[in-house]
Amino acid sequence: MSGDGQALRQALYRLAAGQAGFFTAAQALDVGYSYQAQKYHVDHGNWVRVDRGIFRIPEWPSSVNDSLVRWVLWSKHRAVVSHDSAAAAYGLGVLNPPKVHLTVPPGFRMDDPAVVLHRRELPETDVTLLEGAVITTLVRTVLDVIASQFDEELIGSVVDDAVATGAVSVRQLERRLDELDDDARARAERVLA
Repeated sequence: MSGDGQALRQALYRLAAGQAGFFTAAQALDVGYSYQAQKYHVDHGNWVRVDRGIFRIPEWPSSVNDSLVRWVLWSKHRAVVSHDSAAAAYGLGVLNPPKVHLTVPPGFRMDDPAVVLHRRELPETDVTLLEGAVITTLVRTVLDVIASQFDEELIGSVVDDAVATGAVSVRQLERRLDELDDDARARAERVLA
């Protein structure tokens, strides 16, 4: 029986390793932990309950972007970290959002006071992984910041930092400006000039 327990624990740790130590009750169930076993592990300190149906391995090392993974799991993998939160995760500009910004599909029904939801479909080419969190790419993040912020100095700091990484060029941004509304496009053109 201890061999079975060890195999379950290893399977759960492998799963959690790709999610900054987090996992959901449904994922634990898929691995082989019954709801009764899940309660046991929480009650005995083997797992930390982060939210309803979301757990974390207590000895997992912390990182700056841990909470982003938690919110992606909260959304049942339907949300993508975006806008100000993605910019902060990438270290772009001076953004320090008080709430987590997530892009979700238009029909998404969940809500929480700790998040700001942006509803739209994102193509796979605008999504990547960062430290276990599903997040918008650098280019999409910059476009989202341009679309949602009005402070051109702040936008400029995000653009400058993104271009400085070498992963984004001004030309790439200019090619995608038609995705923005007229006001945002005008802001972008002023910042990029």
